[in-house]
Amino acid sequence: MTRPYGAIFVSLLLLLLATAAPAQNIPHSAYVYPAGGRVGTTFQVVLGGQFLDGVYDARVSGAGVQAKVLEHIKPLTATQHLLLRDQLKELQDQKAAASGTAPPSTRPSTQPATQPTTRPKWTAEDEAKILEIRKKLATFVPRNKMTPALAETVTVEITIAAKATPGWRELRLETPNGLTNPLPFALGQYAECTYKPAKSAPEPRPGPKPKNAPPEPDMMNVTLPAIVNGQIMPGEVDRFRFKATKGQRVVLAVAARTLIPYISDAVPGWFQATVGVLDAKGNEVAYADDDRFNPDPVMCYEIPNDGEYTVELKDSLYRGREDFVYRITVGAIPYLTGANLLGTAVGTQANVILKGWNLPTTNLVFDARTKTPGIYPITVADSAGNISNRLSFAVDAGVERGEQEPNDQISSAQAVTLPIIINGVIDKPGDNDVFSCAGHAGDEIVAEVMARRLGSPLDSILKITDAEGKALALNDDHEDVGSGLTTHHADSYLRLKLPADGVYYIHVADTQHKGGPGYPYRLRISKPQPDFRLRVVPSALNVRGGASVPLTVYALRQDGFAGEIALSLPDAPAGYVLSGARIPAGQDQIKLTLKAPVTPTDEPLTLRLMGKAKLDGREIVQSAVPADDMMQAFAYRHLVTAQEMLVAVSARRIAKNDMKILSATPLIFQPGKTTQLQINVPTQILLGTLEFELADPVEGITIQQVASYRDGSKIILACDATKAKPGSKGNLILNAVFHMTPGKDKPPGPQRRFPTGTLPAIPYEINP
Repeated sequence: MTRPYGAIFVSLLLLLLATAAPAQNIPHSAYVYPAGGRVGTTFQVVLGGQFLDGVYDARVSGAGVQAKVLEHIKPLTATQHLLLRDQLKELQDQKAAASGTAPPSTRPSTQPATQPTTRPKWTAEDEAKILEIRKKLATFVPRNKMTPALAETVTVEITIAAKATPGWRELRLETPNGLTNPLPFALGQYAECTYKPAKSAPEPRPGPKPKNAPPEPDMMNVTLPAIVNGQIMPGEVDRFRFKATKGQRVVLAVAARTLIPYISDAVPGWFQATVGVLDAKGNEVAYADDDRFNPDPVMCYEIPNDGEYTVELKDSLYRGREDFVYRITVGAIPYLTGANLLGTAVGTQANVILKGWNLPTTNLVFDARTKTPGIYPITVADSAGNISNRLSFAVDAGVERGEQEPNDQISSAQAVTLPIIINGVIDKPGDNDVFSCAGHAGDEIVAEVMARRLGSPLDSILKITDAEGKALALNDDHEDVGSGLTTHHADSYLRLKLPADGVYYIHVADTQHKGGPGYPYRLRISKPQPDFRLRVVPSALNVRGGASVPLTVYALRQDGFAGEIALSLPDAPAGYVLSGARIPAGQDQIKLTLKAPVTPTDEPLTLRLMGKAKLDGREIVQSAVPADDMMQAFAYRHLVTAQEMLVAVSARRIAKNDMKILSATPLIFQPGKTTQLQINVPTQILLGTLEFELADPVEGITIQQVASYRDGSKIILACDATKAKPGSKGNLILNAVFHMTPGKDKPPGPQRRFPTGTLPAIPYEINP
């Protein structure tokens, strides 16, 4: 039985209303200010962002924090601004008339002179209307002065329980269109001092002060230890004052890039903060614009005399806007700057010598007897319970040895047996550590330095030579896209097939010829140990009930691993379905889709994505780390990890009619020929057409034609023999787009375009 076109029209309109919001309207948070607060307190924060209509809740990861949305303000349009001004003028005239202060009318009166005038009543509600309009007008920013990505603001009340654990959390907003991206949010342990939130509206031009004007407010006075929160606007310098006594070692630690890792439309691609300390006479006595290789400045200043000192904080280029947010911790607090050891082996106890300021101890025993391989934090706490910052400490399986000096030359090289991890130190400028190992022709060996990724300032250079000193392989920087906020990939990596039997030498040094006790490293020397890590982007998936949404999984392959990786959701509730859930052999990423069940979620659901692969009869299993794709300085892209992978399934516009793939998959393409894809979505209706677009199209594959009929569609896909890559595999992601044409009674005009949804991912192969 065929369906009438009227039924098709109704079904497709339901489909149109059921699918995900257009990609360009994904809710986004650009900053939160202040970016944290003290445990045991209640305070308000302001988030700036875009596409936040209907925001109804806020979420902070972890336990012990409650958040409540108080207000959402959208920027006024020019028309709205003019209408509000007219309303304000009308209300002000009414108020003046009610109070008898209105100017006399110039119109001739038609009333007898002796007739009393009745004044209009003025109420508290009328006064409230004036205040509300003035509040809205104060938010107006001309379009040419506005940054759209920051234009909307949401005020949130945060309550942190007294027993909440200090540290870094993530803050997101919840809207009818889903969750926003996560923003770093700190739970602090010191008193918080916060400047008023910045406004993007231009300030009035300075002019002569009126007579009897109040004096300018003095700068903020801070009692140490404390955390000061601020925003830097163009040309601004924030200043605050503290008192200290002689001999105090005051730490000043800035978090700026830590809060907003990358800014897409700024060079450099983050807020480059600088901090200075001035004495009572205004002389600068200390200054920092970084912390070794980290852009956020940190310094320790030993107070020479009792008295008052001033801190100045600004952007190095005097840039600024609302998302130039900072938190600076100031006080004689414990702060770790490094350690003599970066890791240890599973099942051992390691004696770690700590370096830093105001430390309660410099010796720590790290117990790895019950730990699994991974990266763990090291902290210390002083007698008042104040917890220091964190150092990263690696725990690995296998044999480990310490470096043994002297080993600066081939003649004095330290002999090792593979596989091994060596804990060493470039202990002086120009130091060169050499290790020797025996190998056979055709063997492969891997040498990898872990230093910068664990917080060491070492900028390593790695070299493998033969017994005569001939260089066989050399590496300075090796990119690790999974290494967080790193932009300078300073750690080194080499993989070499040995040309002959014999002894080979691995050399480690600092490429800038620096060194000292604070330049530790971990050197892995072994045969290749194939493995992989996974990143899943984005960290928040927003989907209508019953619909599909695309996501991307990146495979960070190690030591030459090139196998296929199968993806799954091992702990997901019923109804969550991955389509195209495999990363083909040799490929580093795949775009797939997740279909949500029709039943919406009251709260965002945490999902875990797993990858499995087989190698030489054994199974490799890894969990995917959630991440977000962020742009730096107009060009560079980075995967910034998040704490949670969340899925929000909306109850609005439930997708009751599935868009299903009817063809067998994978689709097989022959270069120079076409392939048919059959789906169950009708494309031709009375008032428009449902068309399809390839998202991130595969080179050489294009949509040639869409053949429609009442119960489904056939999409003809062409494979260009000159562009397609034979042997490649992957997924096709098809978006449905509805084009509505004007009706018969409407004037002619362009079609209206509505992105309506995503089909399940379609696996494909190009026949070699």
